[in-house]
Amino acid sequence: MHMTFSSWLRIGLAAAVVVLAISAIGYPQARRAITVGESKGLPFSDGMLVGDTLYIAGQEGTDANNKLVAGGIGPETQAALDNIQKVVKAAGFELKDVVAVTVYLADIHEFGDMNKVYRSVMPDPKPTRATVQVAALVNNARIEISAIAVKGK
Repeated sequence: MHMTFSSWLRIGLAAAVVVLAISAIGYPQARRAITVGESKGLPFSDGMLVGDTLYIAGQEGTDANNKLVAGGIGPETQAALDNIQKVVKAAGFELKDVVAVTVYLADIHEFGDMNKVYRSVMPDPKPTRATVQVAALVNNARIEISAIAVKGK
């Protein structure tokens, strides 16, 4: 059977359409839970890695024993960001890979003090961020921070 150039071209175009259709539908990507240190017995993971994206659960300003650090918003912010960095590193990412952050404050009047610490820790360019005041946080924390990181190519 002899195939002409136009026959090959039609087959190639049909294959390209199939590949594009499959790409548009997408395949589910594998998920991998990221846990830092010992399990805290809580019903969520510290992070969830899906493809090149890492979703980081809200981190409070707690120490290695899951106890809130003393000293108020400054030390709690530092500890929360340290905890985010631990999750980021455990997933094989770097802090510079963080692209979006959400900060939950128990008192919006502590925004300036939180920002002083945040500014000194987060690398440039700074990720996008939303900061909101909430009615209360677990453990009577002053702050909780969640983030999303994307692995650079």
